[in-house]
Amino acid sequence: MEFLHTFIDTFLHLDQYLESWIDTYQNWIYVILFAIIFIETGIVIWPWLPGDSLLFAAGAFCAIGSLNIFIIIPLLFVAAVLGDTSNYFIGKYFGERAMRVKWRGKPILKPEHLAKTHAFYEKYGAKTIVLARFVPIVRTIAPFVAGMGTMTYKTFFSYNIIGAILWIPSITVLGYIFGQNEFVKHNFEIVVLAIIFISVLPIFYELFKARFKRSKNN
Repeated sequence: MEFLHTFIDTFLHLDQYLESWIDTYQNWIYVILFAIIFIETGIVIWPWLPGDSLLFAAGAFCAIGSLNIFIIIPLLFVAAVLGDTSNYFIGKYFGERAMRVKWRGKPILKPEHLAKTHAFYEKYGAKTIVLARFVPIVRTIAPFVAGMGTMTYKTFFSYNIIGAILWIPSITVLGYIFGQNEFVKHNFEIVVLAIIFISVLPIFYELFKARFKRSKNN
């Protein structure tokens, strides 16, 4: 319970924690940010790391000179590409076994997360790898499911690159432009929740459309 409280507090006040990390770790902060993005995209059991809000906050600190945007964007692009690649091969070679692994009697891969990701694939096919970059949880599960399925690595790699090119610079530059706005600085937790809300809108849209279609058929 204490861990959950700490995680939520860190997540909602990421700007304050990132400022402290920059002061404490200095240039090592680049390694830490690389690791967070790599783990969120590359380790299928950790889909809850704050990818979007972290990119936004990093962009804001680039705006005031605490971080270098010309290092951050290419560095985190590489982290995102390598993370998805790692996740793809975990799904390819260990997918079936990973789905059977349990912790405290519960599967480490939640069935509802897998179901959402499968729904994305049914709708968008290989483009899911690109679109999922902007959807928390699905972002982490999608490469794993791709590896378990029939998508070749050549096809996956192309969409992986495109997705990272669109995701990393766009969110980081938004943070760079708007992160130092007085309202954003004093209401960062609201901005984080807004980012999450916008990110999950595609999921709710697909669920609503599927429910409407079922009710119409009945």
